[in-house]
Amino acid sequence: MDVSLNVWVLTIVGMCALIAVDFFVGGRKPHEVSLKEAGVWTAVWIVLAALFGLGLFLFADAESAGEFTAGYVTEKSLSVDNLFVFVLIMAKFAVPSVYQQRVLMVGVLIALVLRAVFIAAGAAVISTFSWVFFIFGAFLIWTAWKLIKDARQDHEEEEYEENRFLKMVERRFPSTEEYHGTKLFVVENGKRLMTPMLIVMLAIGSTDVLFALDSIPAIFGLTEDPYIVFTANAFALMGLRQLYFLIGGLLRKLVHLSYGLSVILGFIGVKLVLHALHEAGVHVPEISIPVSLSVICAVLVVTTVTSLVASRRAEREDKGGRGPGGGQGGKEDAEV
Repeated sequence: MDVSLNVWVLTIVGMCALIAVDFFVGGRKPHEVSLKEAGVWTAVWIVLAALFGLGLFLFADAESAGEFTAGYVTEKSLSVDNLFVFVLIMAKFAVPSVYQQRVLMVGVLIALVLRAVFIAAGAAVISTFSWVFFIFGAFLIWTAWKLIKDARQDHEEEEYEENRFLKMVERRFPSTEEYHGTKLFVVENGKRLMTPMLIVMLAIGSTDVLFALDSIPAIFGLTEDPYIVFTANAFALMGLRQLYFLIGGLLRKLVHLSYGLSVILGFIGVKLVLHALHEAGVHVPEISIPVSLSVICAVLVVTTVTSLVASRRAEREDKGGRGPGGGQGGKEDAEV
């Protein structure tokens, strides 16, 4: 799809306007986000993404609309996996609930800017070296295998470990131990100090860069159009804050999510390798966007259903193994 500079500018300005509305309407005043508020805003962002896809269908072509939809669904599903780490980060820095939405808002904006840089770099590399699809495909297949391997391990004691960038910032710039509202810097004893608020925002933003290492190649496996890659990422990320509060309690029940994401990444990895072989002149079948979208949606539906069934079964077994007083089954209690 040939996108002019004017369209790029209008798109970025429009997204900035949406972010500003989101901030001034829902995020300007620190408060605890209710399920109703999170649900409404999540629906708003999903509707906006759907309208954007419809706009591509009407003013561009059906192929571009299909690529955007497949890319958006993929990025949204991968971003849900990010929420697990965001929960760990919030716990690590003991972020008060009233400030969590501000942390996520700024952290997601940092992530969006960094992803834009990644997308620009990826587009430049792809336009110059077509063989990079082999690397992207192999990396996604390896990531899929690693996800399955990690999912089969026990992570009940998992904790967030600060990355090198964050450790460097904390070493070079002194900070306070207590939060000072939403302030990022305070002056104490004549010294300008960072607050934990800024540190946790940097943690959210910089951590997302690690997730971009697989999500960016994944969406480039669905479309080579930088405009679609950027807008799909933007819409997926901009609704992430509300999604955090909406499904925060549901995250632990999505026990099969990693398996589903591994299937999606592995599928896109194979698609990339086939595309690279096709570009190299090898006669191999290529996977179309409708097929890709169908596979991605089917995997997500199956993963969600099996996760909820497995979680419910585990809860029943846990309750069945406990007596009225929280001890083990009733037979031992009766004997006593």
